[in-house]
This record gives sequence, C-alpha cells and structure tokens, in this order.
Amino acid sequence: MSVPSHSRVAARLGVGLASDVTELGLEGGKIVVTRPVYAGKALLRMRLEASPALVSIRPNTMPIAETPKAGTASPTAVPAFTQRVTVKAIKAPATAALDVAEAPIVVSGGRGLKEPQHFALLEELAGALGNAAVGASRAVVDAGWRDHGAQVGQTGKTVSPGLYVAVGISGAIQHLAGMRTAKVIVAINRDKDAPIFKVADYGIVGDLFEVVPRLTAEVKKLRGE
Repeated sequence: MSVPSHSRVAARLGVGLASDVTELGLEGGKIVVTRPVYAGKALLRMRLEASPALVSIRPNTMPIAETPKAGTASPTAVPAFTQRVTVKAIKAPATAALDVAEAPIVVSGGRGLKEPQHFALLEELAGALGNAAVGASRAVVDAGWRDHGAQVGQTGKTVSPGLYVAVGISGAIQHLAGMRTAKVIVAINRDKDAPIFKVADYGIVGDLFEVVPRLTAEVKKLRGE
C-alpha cells in the first residue's frame, strides 16, 4: 500500500497531520481546522500546536482567493541533489475523463440504474451540463459496472463539487460521507423515504428513466443546444 506524500512528510518531521480539512483558520498564532469524523456524522475542531502545522484540504471546499500585489524576485541557489527516481513513461487512459474529485459538477449513479449500459443516461446528462464527471456508488463499482476511480464514498473518493446529482442512489452512510459537503445536492429516486433526500437540497421522487432524459433535454434547451 502506498503512503500519501503528506503522511510521509509528517512522519519525517515528527509532527501530526490534520487531513480532509474543510475549514481553516488562525487563532492566537495557531492553526485551527475543522474536519469531518465518524463518516461525516460529526465535525471535529482541532487546534494544531506543532510547528510546522501540516494540513491536507478536501478538494473544492475552499475557493481560491486572488490577492494580486507587487513583489520582487529573489533568486536562490538550489543545492545539488542525487536523483533516485527516473520517469521513463507516463501512461494516460485512452480518454482522459474528468476526475470526480476535481470536477465542479458530478453526476453519480447507483443500483437504481439496473444495468451498466444505463449509465449512458448519466453520461448524456453530464455532457449537457458541461465540465461534469460521472461518479458511482460502491454497490455499482462492486458489481463491476464502473471503475473504482469513479466511486464516491468513504471507501472511494471524497468530493465537494458545486453541484452533485445522485441518480438511483439510496444514500447509504458510506456514500453520504463522500459527498455531503457538495454545495448543492440534487437527488433523483423513486423511493420517497430514501436517506439521500435527508441531505439533498432538491429532490425528485420519480422514475429516473423518465426524469433523467427530460432533465437532460431541459438543460440542453437552456444552453441553446
């Protein structure tokens, strides 16, 4: 198992690491962070006493603030180092799909889609929305319908997009832990009592095979397509 680079840095420096941080602040000269715990059911507020304070931030949880100001360059000589790793080749997939952890919009599907080929409905919706990635629940990935890289959840990837559309996903706690920090959550499910509706900002109770194509058509109409 590979160890994340920030964990190796913390071990080398002998300091703690606050990971998956969603809020960051400064109090009394010390870094104070907030991070989800217990599969996202609670938030832990921590004050980091170590110096340096090491933090890894959940993707897309904090906007990039531009603070342009004048500055001066100060050249610094870099000491020579011994290269221990040589990159011989970089292999990319045939189609460079947008990563769910980085995408501003994520459209995810669950077992409610019934068959893997029905993910074409989500791919069409993602294409209509633009700059969107297609994700999946753990059940779908375990069934071999989608690659593990698309899995959203506690045992997959944690995402915080501006818009998260959950289609045919009931909302198991491990899935909610990976997407509940999305800015806007839309749920489409035929079960009105599905747990996903408890965290959704907007919910559509209905047959996804009717709702998703109509939603795609409306999005295309708004975009003038």
